[in-house]
Amino acid sequence: MNLSLNSSAGATTPYWSQTAATPTFPSLKENTETDVCVVGAGIAGLTTAYLLAVEGKKVTVLEDGKIVSGETQRTTAHITNALDDRYYELERLHGEFGSKLAASSHTAAINEIERIVKQEKIACDFERVDGYLFVPPDQSTDVLEKELAAAHRAGLKDIKLQTTAALNTYDLGVTLHFPHQAQFNPLHYLFAVAKSIEKQGGRVYQGTHVSSVEGDKQATVTTKDGHTVRADSVVIATNAPINDNFAIYTRQAPYRTYVVGLKIPKGAVRKALYWDTADPYHYMRIAHEEDHDVLIVGGEDHKTGQATDGGLRFSRLETWARTRVPQAQELLYSWSGQVMEPIDGLAFIGRNPLDAENIFIATGDSGNGITHGTIAGMLLRDLILDRKNPWQDLYDPSRVNVRSAKEFLKESANVATELLEWVKPGESEDQMQPDSGRVVRRGLKRIAIYCDTKGAKHELSAVCRHKGCIVAWNPTEKTWDCPCHGSRYETDGTVINGPSSADLSANT
Repeated sequence: MNLSLNSSAGATTPYWSQTAATPTFPSLKENTETDVCVVGAGIAGLTTAYLLAVEGKKVTVLEDGKIVSGETQRTTAHITNALDDRYYELERLHGEFGSKLAASSHTAAINEIERIVKQEKIACDFERVDGYLFVPPDQSTDVLEKELAAAHRAGLKDIKLQTTAALNTYDLGVTLHFPHQAQFNPLHYLFAVAKSIEKQGGRVYQGTHVSSVEGDKQATVTTKDGHTVRADSVVIATNAPINDNFAIYTRQAPYRTYVVGLKIPKGAVRKALYWDTADPYHYMRIAHEEDHDVLIVGGEDHKTGQATDGGLRFSRLETWARTRVPQAQELLYSWSGQVMEPIDGLAFIGRNPLDAENIFIATGDSGNGITHGTIAGMLLRDLILDRKNPWQDLYDPSRVNVRSAKEFLKESANVATELLEWVKPGESEDQMQPDSGRVVRRGLKRIAIYCDTKGAKHELSAVCRHKGCIVAWNPTEKTWDCPCHGSRYETDGTVINGPSSADLSANT
């Protein structure tokens, strides 16, 4: 099975990548053996490798590009147990006991990050902050009261409704207060974690393309250059599993989410995490620079490959932010990222279904990637060490949740609709602007045409290599995105996000 993935996640540049120099690691240049091979160096992969290394396991991390160069660097880095899918919804899907486990696992993840920061003495601006959930103007606060009751049943007894001003620049009205949340700089944190893996005897390799993973009593990971890593266990931590052909992709859906960063005077906004209940929703936090703060606002999500108005979404986020923070000055940053939404609200962490017993996955961050990625590290450590973990059934990738049938049918219908792109007329090939893309029809073929900055056109098959959907041009990130399962490709067809494991074909 070919599993070659690129390191780039798109053309936009996240704020975090401009705050830290990426450490350099070698590429794998020889065959090797290890206890655990981790594929992917985002928060899930690096946390898993770190925790296993601390336990004395020999770990090897393989990253296609530079470490933390994928979706983890595109987070807004909210560290929270206030979950996007709401506790009343998780209780419906997983029962009260499952909701309690979700709350306890995300709370434990916050504490685990804090513990690692202290243990490793990591300077990453980690700090505990309050969190506030609020409704859009003129909407009922019933949803907050419903969530309060469900959160209390989940064991989060310190959450409360309050009417005091949570945001000192704008009246949010009644809010649901989540104490003891946190925030940090994710790159500073994970770069230090990667260095600590090496100090514990582990090995981290970048620029190492994985081309195949075969599970057996001892698994074999093969790189594009032909080198092999023999391991007792393999962890696939690549946002969407690049080794899965069926079991997971039908139970999660890809969404694009957008972020802007605006300059504001230092101290103009109270340090906290803020989330609203709009659809699509918005979320906000503060990052610090020496002479100013950065207001980081995200949201305006849509299904991957099913909208081309990224510029408009950035503009709406900026308007939303300026309404609530009138002191906002110039726009400094704008970027987007990809979120995998599981149909039942919780990540898939554990043994990969329909695979060997020693192949593990972590996917389905559901907008809470920092805590889900940390939970993955803690849970996968225990599974690999053959320890019982109270969360393993809740996050089991093999779980079947009949209560999520409605969500499954909705997403399946959406995919079926996208397959109709095969019979729709294509766009015109005429008057393409430089640095743009279009999908056109020639007879029975669908062709992806990229017009480069010099006006030259480059053609590829527009058929996604995963399940045959027709890709769409993403003008914000300058990528070809699959609207069915979220595979993404560079302008030259190189795959940069699973579940596809192969590049777009040449137009022949």
